[in-house]
Amino acid sequence: MKVVRLVSQILFFGIFLFFVSQGKTIFWLALFAVFLIATIFFGRLYCGYVCPMGTLMRLSEFASKKLHLQSDKVLRILKSKALPWIVLVMSALSMVASRKVLHKEIPILLILLAISFVMTLRYKPYVFHNHVCPFGALLSIPGRLSVKSVKVDQTGCIGCKKCEKVCDAKAIEVDKGTKKAFVNKSMCHQCQACVAVCPVKTIKYM
Repeated sequence: MKVVRLVSQILFFGIFLFFVSQGKTIFWLALFAVFLIATIFFGRLYCGYVCPMGTLMRLSEFASKKLHLQSDKVLRILKSKALPWIVLVMSALSMVASRKVLHKEIPILLILLAISFVMTLRYKPYVFHNHVCPFGALLSIPGRLSVKSVKVDQTGCIGCKKCEKVCDAKAIEVDKGTKKAFVNKSMCHQCQACVAVCPVKTIKYM
């Protein structure tokens, strides 16, 4: 699954760059709309396998770890639940205004791509994923209702927390009381990194 994810991310990153270079970002947004609907059935596959920001953030995080740049201290404003919605509204208004007033398109997607890269040099990926990304905010809504998702068979969970450590979205955590892992479907990117590291194989996409 790790190889499948990598190939998928590279492929879609190339498609993204092609659309942007041709000034056809509307096609990428249409693709996002398809995945937004699909999220109801398959979970947030867009975030785990398609999103160009997620792909670039993997490189950013790798560089950050090598250079020891990441910090666990997060600014209060970056913890606001309203922030991704504010970013979404501002992005939408900027795109509309640029076409109506300037008669050209502001590269909002490229700006968000740059922000995600820079932020992940300083903070862990979940900060951008959960507290800044407007696409993530939208996907979290159908994500709550997804039919299929990564789930934990709690009867076999040993509470080792290995799944917690590999989750870039901070969507899985071990309950302090029960010592059992639980997946938040609205946040899970369905990347299945947790499935790969589970020593007792109690985490599955089903």
